Amino acid sequence: MSQAAHPAPRSLAEALRARDDVSLAALLRSRPDLITPVPSDLTQLATRAGTRASVLRALERLDRFALQTAEALAVAPDPASYDTLLALMAGDAGDETVSAALPHALAGLREQALVWGDDERLRLVRTARELLAPSPQHPSPTGLGPSVQEATSGMSPGRIQEIVTAAGLPSTHDSVSAVTALTALFNHRKKMGRLLTGAPEPAREVLARLVWGPPYGQVTPEPAAHLRWLLDRGLLLPTAPGTVVLPREVALHLRQGRAHQVPEPLPPAVEPAAAHGPQVVDATAAGQAYTALATVEELLKDWDEGGPAVLRAGGLSVRDLKRTAVALDVSEPVAAFWVELAYAAGLIASDGEADERYAATPAYDEWLERPPAERWSQLAEAWLTATRTAGLVGGRDAKDRALATLGPGLDRSAAPEVRHRVLTLLAGLPAGAAPDTESVLARLRWERPLRGPRSRDGEEDLRSRLARWTLSEAELLGITGRGALSAHGRALLGAPAPGTGSRAASGTPGAIRSAAYAADTSAGGGATIGPTEPSEPTGPGDKLPVHHHPRPTPALAPLSPAEQSVATAAAARLLAPLLPEPLDHVLLQADLTAVAPGPLRRPLADVLDVLADVESKGGATVYRFTPASVRRALDAGRTATDLHAFLAEHSRTPVPQPLAYLIDDVARKHGHLRVGAASAYVRCDDDTLLNEILVDKRAASLRLRRLAPTVLAAQSDPATLLEGLRAMGYAPAAESAEGDVLIARAHAHRTPPRTAPEPVPDGPPPPDATLLSAAIRAIRAGDLAATAPRRPAGSGAAPSGGELPRTSSAETLATMQAAVLTGESLWIGYVNAEGAASQRVIAPVKVEGGFVTAYDHTADEVRTYPLHRITGVAELAED
Repeated sequence: MSQAAHPAPRSLAEALRARDDVSLAALLRSRPDLITPVPSDLTQLATRAGTRASVLRALERLDRFALQTAEALAVAPDPASYDTLLALMAGDAGDETVSAALPHALAGLREQALVWGDDERLRLVRTARELLAPSPQHPSPTGLGPSVQEATSGMSPGRIQEIVTAAGLPSTHDSVSAVTALTALFNHRKKMGRLLTGAPEPAREVLARLVWGPPYGQVTPEPAAHLRWLLDRGLLLPTAPGTVVLPREVALHLRQGRAHQVPEPLPPAVEPAAAHGPQVVDATAAGQAYTALATVEELLKDWDEGGPAVLRAGGLSVRDLKRTAVALDVSEPVAAFWVELAYAAGLIASDGEADERYAATPAYDEWLERPPAERWSQLAEAWLTATRTAGLVGGRDAKDRALATLGPGLDRSAAPEVRHRVLTLLAGLPAGAAPDTESVLARLRWERPLRGPRSRDGEEDLRSRLARWTLSEAELLGITGRGALSAHGRALLGAPAPGTGSRAASGTPGAIRSAAYAADTSAGGGATIGPTEPSEPTGPGDKLPVHHHPRPTPALAPLSPAEQSVATAAAARLLAPLLPEPLDHVLLQADLTAVAPGPLRRPLADVLDVLADVESKGGATVYRFTPASVRRALDAGRTATDLHAFLAEHSRTPVPQPLAYLIDDVARKHGHLRVGAASAYVRCDDDTLLNEILVDKRAASLRLRRLAPTVLAAQSDPATLLEGLRAMGYAPAAESAEGDVLIARAHAHRTPPRTAPEPVPDGPPPPDATLLSAAIRAIRAGDLAATAPRRPAGSGAAPSGGELPRTSSAETLATMQAAVLTGESLWIGYVNAEGAASQRVIAPVKVEGGFVTAYDHTADEVRTYPLHRITGVAELAED
């Protein structure tokens, strides 16, 4: 549709009214806060689109070039033509790259309703202009100062005439024409060139220092001659006592017309830092994925009987985090990551008891029963969508309180978007290529220049820190290998395999998004932010139509929950063949160790964890048998015969004689002494052994005394007595009141059923197609009711704008009945049961029993309305 077919819109509401449903849906999709709640009509939508909070959110989502375009419009005349905007962006020389990219940036601003109007009258939304226009309190990123008209607004007419005369212009009769003449001089390239030719060299140096900003400077009450020369000709204008400013028009002349020193029309490319074979990357990532599963299992096993206490303010204490890091043999930041990951996946939570502690949830037991690849995919999906950020642990919040693991204050709503974006950029590189970190950060800063400003102490912005954490955490989790995105990592994103382009198998997330990835990667790697190229090329001579709104790149948005489930399952299928098969055997050695050359099946691993202590980890796990570990297995109900049979069955080597002797020696002593509850007692058939205990000085703290030749009584509880005797080198066994040996099995502590923590959304979620369709339909219908022309009533004009029609009950009934006979449509005001008022356009079909049945043009369906809820009725104009 050509621009000439539509008159120029006079307001943003009119510009929105001229859009089709596809364009309106693109606006609501890019700015979902506009339909929270759904506006009643397009006028209300335009009002909401101009509010400060909504405009700020929209500006924060602009890429650098789109933001530079908006900044240029903020310093351009209002309204500005496309040619004026192009001159500000491309300069007098006409940068071809900028000229080619400008139509797309402008289309994106139009799509988001930040700019409206045709190419001859472009208008930046008023709130955006106020936010981006230069002022002494908020300097513009362009470095430009106020215009001549703004800078001379408080100047005396006599002084203005002096400046005009000194600049070589004829004097005028009023200040307005004088300012206009001075502005025209500064905008005229040749005349300004002649004026500056006569400037002293020090004056030119002053202009050179101010030209790119900041445009303000300080002068003394008696300025030097070169400064006086500039002040006399208006090349510097006073703004306050001792302060001068370089007028915008002068700066633009010195800049050759450019609003920005360095326009950035193209995103910086993500550069590969190293290249590896795809098979090497996948194998490395799979190894990391297996390590991730083993680490999370070890963490939960360590907390199986009840983990650390919950701090009063919430979270894990520094001491408990250190203890966990030692247990996992990792650094404290990495330990915080694993704890937060398990929490995000719903595997750990607080138990809610009076003495509140962290423990595994019932979901952990279900997770353990799943295949390894599915367990990994659950962790990876939880990490990808979580807003809790482990990298913040150890820092301080806004109130200078320490941020603790599992504590409050770790949610960052931008985290999922940054993680997804970083991995998407990696997916745009060739398979096996690891990115240069700084190029990734530069790309992210280009895409969201207003997001995450640097702190006052110069600390790196939040998005950059999130990106660095993403790269390291993805490696820990096995999504990347050697820094490059793995095949199962691509599948987790829903990205197609490299080189598949749009030919991916249909029905998969990769097929849905492959075309977007293929188009983007051909342009230099990674998906771009902002509009894609329109189907027809545009340029300065073939400007983008007002109603053309390119579709945003779909690969930028994270997957929907349904798509993510499909992608997660696909990632698990790709990872499964790469994970090592669990083994059912170990290699026993003569030095009382057992080597597990790979992951062990769960029954074997569980028994070994009780029977031996883990000595080292890695590609092979080394277990060491000790008297204490063997006694631990006997306490758990195993017998020496069971242990011999178990080792013989699961060892590929003969059971070494030292290990057999160790088991027999510990078993021979185990249970020889019996401890029961009197307060506590020790009994033994060998009274000589009891005599040894009595005379041992180490038993003094147990306060033992003989009750019988084979019984000693103690003034300590059974648990203390057991530990004391074991510390002395004995192997006592606990017994019940009936004299049976108690089997000391670990009692798993579980929390009540808990759900995983909900991510904190970064504003309203993007609407789905169903919500968009319903919202657009409601907005259109409400706009029809609000803008339908009304026939003037006999006593005067019909109500206007948002006013509801007001008629008496008798007039309402009579008008309704007449409309039933004539088939005419009416405009009514209606108040529902909740007291909400609305306007509607209806075609009455039947009036009876205090109700009117009518076709509601607003709702596009037949409805019945109580007459007593209709505030009034008006006839529509015949046209």
